[in-house]
Amino acid sequence: MPGRLLDRIAIITGSSSGIGRQTAFLFVKEGAKVVCADLQPGTWREDAAQNGESDGPTHERITKDGGSAIFVKTDVSKPEEVEALVAAAVKEYGRLDIMINNAGFALESRNPQPIWDMPLDVLDKMIPVNINGVYYGVKYASKQMITQEPLQPSGDRGWILNAASVYGLVGSAHASVYCTTKGAVANLTRAAALDCAPYRIHVNAVNPGYVHSHMTDPLFAAPEVLKDIEPLHPFRGLGRPEDIAKAYLFLASDDAQWMSGVNMNVDGGFLASKPDGSWSWLVTLHVTASLPLEVSPRNRTPDKVDHGVFLNSQGTFPTPKKIQSDGFRPRMDMGN
Repeated sequence: MPGRLLDRIAIITGSSSGIGRQTAFLFVKEGAKVVCADLQPGTWREDAAQNGESDGPTHERITKDGGSAIFVKTDVSKPEEVEALVAAAVKEYGRLDIMINNAGFALESRNPQPIWDMPLDVLDKMIPVNINGVYYGVKYASKQMITQEPLQPSGDRGWILNAASVYGLVGSAHASVYCTTKGAVANLTRAAALDCAPYRIHVNAVNPGYVHSHMTDPLFAAPEVLKDIEPLHPFRGLGRPEDIAKAYLFLASDDAQWMSGVNMNVDGGFLASKPDGSWSWLVTLHVTASLPLEVSPRNRTPDKVDHGVFLNSQGTFPTPKKIQSDGFRPRMDMGN
């Protein structure tokens, strides 16, 4: 039986680990050819083996298993590199059908502060990736897609999917920058959908809740963390990277043929009970800045490791040696 993405060409940013990696595997299983984009082809995590990433970079595993994939080193904060990424996909495969703007990160988790105390360099570092990077992806992918002949029998020219977050729809204390960036992605998705609709290009976003992956394993190893966070997700507790990958698959397939401008919540019911965000004070956990941390670089050179964060493969995150309660909910990047 043919896969739902048979012979479609997909770019996936942040592809080296987590949600991006699982999305690449799933898309290839459904018949797609994948262009993996990240700062490095593989994770640098010391615990990669126990998290199922010891079998090499994403694109190498795909080709080893008989699929079609290439890797293009890309810093999504640089428009010329995103434009070159799209050009590389077209050069290799002849067209671009699917663009997954998955890369993004958070710098506030280690040292959460109210907006009046938030260092401006946090804003300066997150906007280029979380907002600009997604904007560039939408811009250059759509520019290519409008030149292409529609796929048959759907008549559609392309599918653009953005990684937003539940925190793009509701606020969270001490996370003003992250909420700002993800809110921008949510509304960018709506605006771009209107521009692209006449050309039969879908533009949608996925809003993940807390996702349990190797990036958050050190945090969730503390029983008190799971005890407080899991009840916020009424359906089955924390999510998995595969849950988000399956949402991307649905939105990139003909099953979602009449969907555009949608921000789809994939959160285990996280937003269903308190959509006004009034639950934001319930979880009282904080990885304090004063705790000793083993900071492991993820697709960044060591000199770019700072702040200590929980995030995806466009940045870095810490492995806490100790976690304590301190009146704040830890927060993960919802875009990997």
